[in-house]
Amino acid sequence: MKGALVDKPAGVFCCTASLHGGQETTLISMMFTLLHHGAIVMGVPYSVKELVETTRGGTPYGPTAVVGPLADQSPTETDLKIAGELGKRLTRIAKKMNKN
Repeated sequence: MKGALVDKPAGVFCCTASLHGGQETTLISMMFTLLHHGAIVMGVPYSVKELVETTRGGTPYGPTAVVGPLADQSPTETDLKIAGELGKRLTRIAKKMNKN
């Protein structure tokens, strides 16, 4: 309520127990709070080639991974690459915004 997130870049990510465990719904739900607080929400653009190659997770709304019902499955290399690309994008945009 103090405006700490106004004009700050943000992104969201999640893990689920199964492939159809609500990844996109979870990500979009998290975005609502960020939007209410004035953050600038970023996702993963389709220029990240791994986004269209993945079969277990990763969406334009944010990186995801299927980790199993006991959370005993590690994210794949593709999952981690997608997450890393969002991190790079957030960092790049934050640096540009900081210069202004």
